[in-house]
Amino acid sequence: MNLNLNGESHHTPDLATVADLVAWLDLPAFGSAIELNGEVIRRAEHPSTALNEGDRLEVVRLVGGG
Repeated sequence: MNLNLNGESHHTPDLATVADLVAWLDLPAFGSAIELNGEVIRRAEHPSTALNEGDRLEVVRLVGGG
C-alpha cells in the first residue's frame, strides 16, 4: 500500500486501519496524534478507521522537555 506519511510517499505492508499503522510505526499508546486526510482521528477510532491507497497522514509525537 502506498501512503503519504508526513509529506513523504511510503510503501507499507497492507495496513487495514489506523491502529495497524500505529503498531507498524511502533508508536506509544499515549503522546501521539494522527491526522488522516486533514481530519484528526481520535485514539478510540483508530481500530475502526480504515486506510486506503494514497491516504495522506500526518503523525505527530509529543515530546516533553525543560
